Amino acid sequence: MTATIEQPLTSGTSSVQLTGIGKTFGTGPTAVTALRDIDLDVRPGEFVCLLGASGCGKSTLLNLIAGLDQPTTGELRRGSARPSFMFQEPALLPWLDAARNVELPLQLSGVGRGDRRKRAQELLELVRLDGQGRKRPHELSGGMRQRVALARALASATSGEETSGLLLMDEPFAALDAITRDVLQGELLRVWRATGTTVLFVTHDVREALRLAQRVVLLSSRPGTVVGQWDVRRAQDRLPELHDEITARLREVISRHAA
Repeated sequence: MTATIEQPLTSGTSSVQLTGIGKTFGTGPTAVTALRDIDLDVRPGEFVCLLGASGCGKSTLLNLIAGLDQPTTGELRRGSARPSFMFQEPALLPWLDAARNVELPLQLSGVGRGDRRKRAQELLELVRLDGQGRKRPHELSGGMRQRVALARALASATSGEETSGLLLMDEPFAALDAITRDVLQGELLRVWRATGTTVLFVTHDVREALRLAQRVVLLSSRPGTVVGQWDVRRAQDRLPELHDEITARLREVISRHAA
């Protein structure tokens, strides 16, 4: 069982390229295989949703792509040297105001004070938080905190040579109420179109996946592997039918696991 990780992509046709990726935790009879034979190619600027039931390995896959963990088998190539992660919780530093939270990845990348303050202001304006930069996280609503987290993630994703960046999002709106979630989904699409960032977005909600993604990738239950892909751009005139098709396939995957 061997793995090749974090090999740089020399071609501009892919942002992330996974070939035969597998991940096993532990050894011997207690080992748990979370992922098996994952093949996935994500193009620069593409918005891809990873869909699957809870426990199918979606978050594990994002961790591998982010470099937070290493695959057990397969080859992982990434065009962006600095992927950025956005979680369910904003994970903002409570002692810093909104602007300083956004500045943090820029500061860690060595960006000068003036340039990073200017960039943080631009990003706060991009997520419609102009004038809120001096407020600390406890002074902001849950939706506003997630906007700050998005601005910070964009700062991190675009602070290197890869201007398009790579943004990994692990169910970032799951903890929000339905109305706030709906608003932020729309805001995310607007920001994505404005920045050209490559997005890999994890969800278990078919409706959310179809609203956001250009492509939906369905993972099986553990061990997770790709069992279906749909190009949403080519199905705009039949989204209700596509929703039913993907939902039926997801239910089939879950039923097989339960059996």
